[in-house]
Formats: sequence, C-alpha cells, structure tokens
Amino acid sequence: MDEQGEVKVKNPWHRPAFIFLAAFIILGIVIMVAISVVQNKPLPQKYKYGIVLDAGSSHTSVFIYEWPAEKENNTGMVQQKHTCNVKGKGISSYDADPDGAGKSLQDCMVEAKQIIPAHRHTETPVYLGATAGMRLLKMKDEAASEKVLTSVEHSLKTYPFSYQGARILSGQEEGAFGWITVNYLSENLNKPTGTLGALDLGGASTQITFIPQQDIESNDNSIDFRLYGNDYHLYTHSFLCYGKDQALKISMSKKLVSSHAAYKTDPIELRDPCFHPGYNTTKTVQSVFNTPCIKAVNFSSGYISHVGLGNWSQCQQSIRKVFNTSRCAYSKCSFNEVFQPSVDGQFGAFSAFFFVMNFLNLTSDSLATTKQKLATYCSTPWGKIVKNHPGTKEKYLSEYCFSGTYILTLLEDGYNFTSENWKDIHFIKKIRDSDAGWTLGYMLNLTNMIPAEAPDTPLMPYGGYVTFMILFTLFILVLLLLAYLYFRQSSRKAQKGII
Repeated sequence: MDEQGEVKVKNPWHRPAFIFLAAFIILGIVIMVAISVVQNKPLPQKYKYGIVLDAGSSHTSVFIYEWPAEKENNTGMVQQKHTCNVKGKGISSYDADPDGAGKSLQDCMVEAKQIIPAHRHTETPVYLGATAGMRLLKMKDEAASEKVLTSVEHSLKTYPFSYQGARILSGQEEGAFGWITVNYLSENLNKPTGTLGALDLGGASTQITFIPQQDIESNDNSIDFRLYGNDYHLYTHSFLCYGKDQALKISMSKKLVSSHAAYKTDPIELRDPCFHPGYNTTKTVQSVFNTPCIKAVNFSSGYISHVGLGNWSQCQQSIRKVFNTSRCAYSKCSFNEVFQPSVDGQFGAFSAFFFVMNFLNLTSDSLATTKQKLATYCSTPWGKIVKNHPGTKEKYLSEYCFSGTYILTLLEDGYNFTSENWKDIHFIKKIRDSDAGWTLGYMLNLTNMIPAEAPDTPLMPYGGYVTFMILFTLFILVLLLLAYLYFRQSSRKAQKGII
C-alpha cells in the first residue's frame, strides 16, 4: 500500500521536449510575422522622370513627369511634377531665324536640370512634339520648318538627358493622345466605367476624340488602341486652321474683303461686332493674311482700322460663316464635309476651351445662360473691360469676346452639342494635378508605360496582407493557449483521480 501511495503521475506538459516544441512554434510564428512586416514594408519612394516639350502655335511649354521607379510599366501612376512656359512665341514663329527656336528653350531646360536629380539625367527621355503651328509652317515653307526642327534638336542634345527626337505630330495623333491623357488621369482605362471624350482647342487647330455609339463611316477618322486589356475604337478628327487664333484671322479676312469691296477706304475700316464698343486700333493687313489658312488678297492699303461694335448676335452670325455646313456625303457631319457621329457621353474640354471659358466665368452654366452672359460681356465698353482687368495684356483681353463666341459656336454648330447635352461638357485644366492635354499621352505611348494587357495584381493589397497575417497568427496563438489550458485542466483532474 505504501508503494502505491508513492506513485506520482507525470504531467505531460512538464516534459522538456514538449515545452521546447511549444516555445519553438511560438518563436517561429513571431519570426514569420516579423519577416512579413519587414519584407513588405513600403520602401522610400524612388522616381523616374520624363520630359515632353509641347511646341504649340502660340507658345512652347516644357512638362516634367515623374513615376515610381519600381512600378514602371505596371501600377505606378505617372504624375506631372513641373511645368515651364518658354518665353516668347511658338517655335513656328522662328521661320526667319531658325537658330532662335533652339535658343528659346534654354531657360526651361536649365530649370529641368535643376529639378530632376542629377543621377537620373542620363536615363530621362526628352521628347518634343510640334503641333498645328508647325504643320502650317510646313505647308507654307517646308525647308523653313526643317531648319526650325534641326535647331531645337541641336539645342536639346546639349543637355544631359536622353534625347528621343523632335517631330511634327499629325492632327489625329494630337487628338488621340489627348484622349489617352484625360482617361489615364481619370483612371478610366482599367475600369469598366465609361470614358471621357476629349475636346482640345489650340491657337491653330481643334480636335475632337471620343468613343461613338455608331459605326465610323470614314477610315480617316478611326483609330484603335488596346490598353490594360481593353480594346478602344475611337473617332477622332483635327481641324487645321480652326484653332481660335486662326479662326479669328479667317473671320476678320472675310469681313475685310466685304468691307473693302463696299467702301474702298484707306486705311480699310473693319467694323467688327466681335470686339467691344470703343475698341479702336490700327493693324497691318499682313497681320491678318500671313497664314496659309487664308488665300492671299491684294489690298491698296497696308493698314486696317479695327473698330469694335460689341454686338454678340452679329458676332455669332459672322463666325458661322467660318464653317461650311452646306454639304455632307455621310449620314452625319460636323462641318467642312467631315463625318462625325453623334456626340455621346461625357467630354473633357481643355486647353483654350478651359482658359477662355474660365476667364469669362462660363464653365458651369447652361447653354442659354452662356449666350446671355456672352452677349452682356461683348456689349461692355472697352474702357470698362480694360479697367476691370488691369493685369491682362490688351491683345488677349480684346479677343475674349470673339474667342468665347467662337467656342460656343464651334461646340453648338460645329460639333453639334445641344442645350440637352451641354452639361456633359466639363471644362477642365488639370486632373490629379496634371494638365489635360496630349503631352502625357504622347510620352506614355512612346515609353509603352500603358500595357496592352492588364497588369497582374497581388491577391490582396499590402495593408490587407499584413492585417491578415497578424490576425491569423493571433488566432493560432489563442488556439494554442486554449489547448494549453484545456490539457492542463485535464491533467490536474487525472492526477486527482489517480491519487
């Protein structure tokens, strides 16, 4: 009996091997969580850069873009880091002094050297795209346009960046790349939601690009893209000579021919309803007719007395004469016998569309209200306009009545927007701190930064992954704790029963 009373049952939890195993499991779990957190911790962001020069008809702008280096060609969003506006006019104005075109870029390119880290200079691509101003110069004097491009090429090669070329974009390219830009920045390209149409207006041309709901009847107006695994069949057209500056010259030339035939005055008096009452200045005939968009006309006088009348309804009637809507060989046309399907969906209107309408405070009004406000603005005396806007150059200030009326007429009579879908036009300057325009889309296309197929994505985002690992580990620890308490209680009961 004494020997039986001395018998003790060993608690299995007290065995060294079991204790060591439990400690090893817990230590392994802790190490696993620590490695997961450290391994997946976001690293300090490193960026790559790209430079695009927008050589427009009236000025040149230098855009610097940046994107996360480790996410190139995948999920990293390209953003605009800096913009520099080149002093002076566009490079097409240097036809008589080609060397001046290259020199004009110097200040902005030096600025780019300072902004982009030195260790990224040699790998940073530089692209120059020239638009309608250079297209017109090429029509007028191809040799001069080549000299201008050679000048900017030599200039850009002197900087420590990776020069990728300077070329004149076609109107179709300009429209298509503008569409890519606004939809890329709006993150519409890798989502099932609808896309934005793109409306672009410069000094020498205007572009319209969108996905139509009907067949495109003209092959010249069709372009296809495959982006992020989705196919896009776009309608696009660019109207050369229908930017706001060239349209003004066309409109004035028509009035000049009519005025000269009627009055034979010297200088020629141009009574213009698109300029404010009280506006009166002298211009040269050459300043109006120095463009391939207008047939040359010989006048006895070399000067124009430009007098403002401030009559909006007459102004719109004169602008309508700029568009030829008399013939259409297709089921539908915009103007000048160009096929255009019905404008469907939402549109982003940028560049001069935004700048003009924003200045006139007309970016959010209905079509009827826009017309009323424009009529009031155009009839405002020139002296009051100058007094109300002392910081604006008089040349630009004097043209806002024409430009606003031209935009309204282009959208309504040219592109066939109505009072019902006027609200679908969104006048925009930037999207996510990046300018709307063709430059970003151009760079994305040339660098293949938008994959044709949708990029692979991880099962869950970093935050979700870490959260899951921590919760799962805690769950295992709780189970181990509950198991320990259960077996400990069972062992104690077993000991009491044996003793």
